Amino acid sequence: MRSPHSCRVGLRASAPAPLCAPGDRRQGPGEALGKGRGSLRRPDDGRAETGRIARARAIRPITKGVSGLLLPDDFHCRDDGDRAVLALAGELADRCAARAAAHDREGTFPHENIELLRAAGYLALTVPAGCGGGGAGVFRMVLGQERLARGDGSTALAVGWHLFTIGRLAQASPWPAAAVRRVLQEAAAGGLINAAVSEPETGSPSRGGRPTTTARRTGAGTWRIDGRKTFTTMAPALTTFVVSATVEELGRTGSFLVGRGAPGLRVEETWDALGMRGSGSHDLVLDGVEVPEDALVEPNLQPDRGEGPAGAEVRGGPTAGWNLHIPAAYLGVARAAVDFATAYAATRRPNSIQGPIAEVPHVQQKLGRMQRELLPAYQLLFTLARRWDDDPAARGLLGQPVAACKLVVMDAALAAVDLAMRVVGGAGLSRRLPLERYYRDVRPGLHNPPMEDAALAGFARHAVAEVAPAGPREAGASGPHPPAP
Repeated sequence: MRSPHSCRVGLRASAPAPLCAPGDRRQGPGEALGKGRGSLRRPDDGRAETGRIARARAIRPITKGVSGLLLPDDFHCRDDGDRAVLALAGELADRCAARAAAHDREGTFPHENIELLRAAGYLALTVPAGCGGGGAGVFRMVLGQERLARGDGSTALAVGWHLFTIGRLAQASPWPAAAVRRVLQEAAAGGLINAAVSEPETGSPSRGGRPTTTARRTGAGTWRIDGRKTFTTMAPALTTFVVSATVEELGRTGSFLVGRGAPGLRVEETWDALGMRGSGSHDLVLDGVEVPEDALVEPNLQPDRGEGPAGAEVRGGPTAGWNLHIPAAYLGVARAAVDFATAYAATRRPNSIQGPIAEVPHVQQKLGRMQRELLPAYQLLFTLARRWDDDPAARGLLGQPVAACKLVVMDAALAAVDLAMRVVGGAGLSRRLPLERYYRDVRPGLHNPPMEDAALAGFARHAVAEVAPAGPREAGASGPHPPAP
């Protein structure tokens, strides 16, 4: 029987924007998610649906199957376009889930998942419609990413960095317009891009370290880049790398576009981690890589401004909302764990009790606590994503809430997955069940930006600045006092 939340989708196309013109592009109800090369397609045959996501077919009921959350999946959807993204992500998630355990066990990159997403047009989700993409804003990206992560967290996290990069470039980029246009057009055609910024010597770039990777001019009008990058997520499939390097003649950090086929560039498969084992977060080695002069797309990254980029990371900027792809992926992993544990409790019937373990009071308490953890996290994530898209004037105020959202979601996700393990018991440790993978996959989120200590320090500085007197304080002066009882 069809769910009351399901619908038949037929999205009308809006007037196309100028080809690859970066800038704000919010979506209204019923707006098309793209036409041409980047349009979303059915994952089963890869054929485009000519500007409609689900032309001549009904979306399967979104609430179909076992759900461990109190609200239906499409509770936060605003319109048919949102539901279409959610439905497509669900179909892709189911296909990716079938291969997740094998890639996790072997530590291999899921190339077939990437091809599946490419054929469905999902990789072009955040490419502007005027460039042949899906034109999705932050909300639809988050909606799709959370659902995809329930099937395979590694695939969702990896693809999320690409969607994030493209979304930011399309919304507001300091790069030259020609470089932005080229990258967006390549993404619409199926190209993949991510930044290569972490290094063994500096760790996370959010800490403010200057890259040891260097770029210097050659006599032939090119740049020579030498260095090693770590945690280059989706490295086996990327077509373009955004490489940070110290530009020797400028004494600054710059960003360079480097194509996959550049001589001297190679990927060393070093990623062998506890969780997100299929994300392909390998090392990138640049050994005398030469790129043209215009490959320097951002010459004035300045990490030594006192507070370092960590301060800017917490405050946010004109594109901070796109960072919500990170909590979306880890919330999806936690949701998968909750769904599994709930279904397990409902069907597990040991002979020591009558009925399923879901009727045992202490198990019910754990199941209820899982709901308590996830429901507020979903509300915060989707509310911020929606506000980012719908109210551009408020974006300057949302940097810190976006940073806080990652912390809140991670606390909730870790707690929910730990509770799921307690519900399932010792059986949850077995690789025959997916729960132990969810348990491992949720933990790397602790090490994705923003880093908790930097975020909390930023929140504290902001709060103190809000209540401190505007001028210099005299010795012995005190701040505001609460009213006397």
